[in-house]
Amino acid sequence: MIITRSPLRISLGGGGTDLPSYYENHGGFLIAAAIDKYVYININRRFVSRFLLKYSSYEEADSIDDIKHPIMREALRLLGVNSNDLEITSIADIPAGTGLGSSGSFTTSLLKALHSWNKNSIHPAQLAEQACDIEMNKLGEPIGKQDQYIAAIGGVTAFTFHKDGRVEYRPARLSEETLYNLEDNLLLFFTGYSRSASVILKDQDDRSKKNDQAMIDNMHFTKELGYKSLDALESGDLAGFARLMDVHWQRKKARSAGMSNAQINEWYDYAMANGALGGKLIGAGGGGFLMFYAQDKAKLRHAMRAKGLQEVRFRFDFEGTKVIV
Repeated sequence: MIITRSPLRISLGGGGTDLPSYYENHGGFLIAAAIDKYVYININRRFVSRFLLKYSSYEEADSIDDIKHPIMREALRLLGVNSNDLEITSIADIPAGTGLGSSGSFTTSLLKALHSWNKNSIHPAQLAEQACDIEMNKLGEPIGKQDQYIAAIGGVTAFTFHKDGRVEYRPARLSEETLYNLEDNLLLFFTGYSRSASVILKDQDDRSKKNDQAMIDNMHFTKELGYKSLDALESGDLAGFARLMDVHWQRKKARSAGMSNAQINEWYDYAMANGALGGKLIGAGGGGFLMFYAQDKAKLRHAMRAKGLQEVRFRFDFEGTKVIV
């Protein structure tokens, strides 16, 4: 039996510039952090020559070509798994479609498990690239590279996306005090909405491909916010970082009509009036988690609880995708 896990993630600045439709022409930059909420993959050998796959659904298949789950099918093809007597089970701490990069975490965890099953070692960057190849190239999803890379690598990490597709990354140089304060004062609240990131990102992707000037200008501005956010974090200016989060969210809403809705806007404004210094919706938009940097944590928690929003507490993960059994 093999069990792997990949962390979910939060975006800290520059999100969206990791889509090829943008970075292939302009280069991208963002900061992301892995958190201690995970997608787990369990692989076990069966006594029956038939794949048994358990995720949000349940399926059995005689061959790889018969598998309905697209990522599982392509991962098994990529790794050249010959035996079909495998049981593969996926479990997640947080549901999919909530803006925390679960698809990238699922893919990296699955690939890590299959490599381990084949007794192969693999570098985190190579693992991330294989996951990107499956989701972006083989399956044609209009997504970026952020989720796969932060899941594979972990930590609080700055990523540069080059025009030729190369990805450079380094840990954010945070003091111990800044790291602890950032971790303590970032609060996540579930909106109750889940959505498909691909649907929302397709609009951004299509407009970027058409060189829509409003979209390109928005992404340029977002990339600059990523650089400024990293500077604020590395200088220990967490209040400045929080204000940049708010600027990021206001600009992000302008990208697409599906980015937010009246209810999310109401919750956001209420949080800003009750202890939040800055915040934004995590992920592509349209639902998922609201994240705030709290000036007054107790007041903010009480206010969001009164609105019926559930908090999910977290810590940062610095291990990335790993085998745990």
